[in-house]
Amino acid sequence: MSDTVLFAVEEGIGRITLNRPASLNAFDDEVAYAWRDRTAEAVERDDVRAILIDAAGRSFCAGGDVRAMSTSMDSGSQITEFAGVINEGILSLTTSAKPVVAAAHGTTAGGGLGILMCSDYAVVGGRSKVGSLYANIGLTPDLSVSAQLARAIGERRALQLVLQDRLLTAQEAQEWGLVAEVVDGADAESEADAVRERAEQVARFWLAGATAAYGQAKRLVRSQPSRSFPEQLAEEAQTIGAAFETPDAQARIAAFVAASAGASR
Repeated sequence: MSDTVLFAVEEGIGRITLNRPASLNAFDDEVAYAWRDRTAEAVERDDVRAILIDAAGRSFCAGGDVRAMSTSMDSGSQITEFAGVINEGILSLTTSAKPVVAAAHGTTAGGGLGILMCSDYAVVGGRSKVGSLYANIGLTPDLSVSAQLARAIGERRALQLVLQDRLLTAQEAQEWGLVAEVVDGADAESEADAVRERAEQVARFWLAGATAAYGQAKRLVRSQPSRSFPEQLAEEAQTIGAAFETPDAQARIAAFVAASAGASR
């Protein structure tokens, strides 16, 4: 089994680690298939209630490995197939009812941007840079970038990224709504550790709360474009009804009612 993408489960958190640091965690064939398999496992396992994506080395993900693509792939159909394998993992994460947090230290570019947007909550470092850069090598956005970027930051800003070679600073990425939090460190290594630590705190916050409700809230928001407004209202109504009957919700509602009654005395 490939070690280019690692997977471990600890106390309810499924940690997916991109582990090709010498290539800035860029995707080649081996990484693509490992990514597909690890994400599927994370989504399917009952002992995983929240998912954390992080990366080894000095950057989160540089997208596709252009050198490997140029030497091992000689047709557009091979590139399409390659992207399709990675897309299977993206779909596993984005359509699941499990919340996903990303620890994206260092640089995220190209298809790495799509991997970042697989997460529902992203943490980056103060030194981090985020951008598209596809056109620099004559290629077009893939790995969900064209599908998710405009939804995340708006069409006009999405166009600014894909039509220029601009890399956003961490602060700009947060201001644009592309990432949720920025954390700092004394140096690049300590900052990467701080990003991973904060992302784990986010995942543990979900686990300490109504994890299933967070997951269903994520699913409702993520899947909304596939439904009309009336259909979305119906889906919301059905989901909250199902949530109401769960033991977790019943216990939390009872505790809320008891606390409210005590406060009113």
